[in-house]
Amino acid sequence: MTQTVPGTETPTATRRRPVIAIDGPAGAGKSTMAAHLARRFGFLNLETGAMYRALALKAIDADIDFTDESALMELAEQTRIGLEPQREGNRVFLDGVDVSRRVRDTDVTSAASRISVHPRVRAWMVDLQRVMGKQGGVVMEGRDIGTVVFPDAEVKIFLDAAPEVRGGRRYLQVGPSVAAKPEEAIIKELKERDERDRNRAESPLRAAPDAVTLDSTELTLDEVLSRAEAIVREHVPEPQLH
Repeated sequence: MTQTVPGTETPTATRRRPVIAIDGPAGAGKSTMAAHLARRFGFLNLETGAMYRALALKAIDADIDFTDESALMELAEQTRIGLEPQREGNRVFLDGVDVSRRVRDTDVTSAASRISVHPRVRAWMVDLQRVMGKQGGVVMEGRDIGTVVFPDAEVKIFLDAAPEVRGGRRYLQVGPSVAAKPEEAIIKELKERDERDRNRAESPLRAAPDAVTLDSTELTLDEVLSRAEAIVREHVPEPQLH
C-alpha cells in the first residue's frame, strides 16, 4: 500500500507499535539495515532520505536555486511524495510518478544534501515523517530520526563507519567499471557531505544521547545486521516485534 503524505497533516495520538530509528552519515549502510530489520520484524521500511531526494529532484527539474529557501518551500507545498514499501527497499513516487531509480543518481543525492540545510524545508519534512510513522511499526532511517523526528523512539541506532570505508563500499556498490568517479573522489564527496550534515544550523547530524552507536568500519555486513537485531530485541519486548 502506498503511503502518500501531503504537507498539511499533523501527527497525532499514541502509536500502537514501536519505532526503530536509524541515523548516521551518508554511505554508512542505513538503508540496508532498515530494509533488513523491517523484513525481520515485519515492520514497514520508511526511507526518509528518499523524501529529501524526491524534493531535490523536483527542484532540479524546475531549475530552482538550492540556496533559495522560499522558492523551495513554495515548491514543497505543491509536492506530493509517496513511498511504497517493497521487500528490497521502497518505490518512490513524486506527484504520482515512480522516480525510484532517478532519486538514486549522484546529482540528486548531492542536491538533497544541499536543500536539507534549510530550516523550513526540514520542518516540512519532519511533519511528513511524523505522519508516516505515527502508528509505529516502522523502521525510519535518516539523519535526525532519533533526535528530532521521533526523539521518543523505542530503538535508536546510530550507524557509522570511517569515511574511507563508506566511500570504498559505495564505489564497489556502483561497480568500478561503471563508476562515473574514481574512489578518491567519492570519499572526498562523502567527507564534504559529512561536514555539511554535522555543522548545519538546523538538526545537525549527531547521535541521540540514548542511541546505541554501531561502528561498522571493521565489521562484515552479517555482523552489522546481527548486532542490529540484538539491539532491537534488547529494547523492545518480543510480543511487540510481531
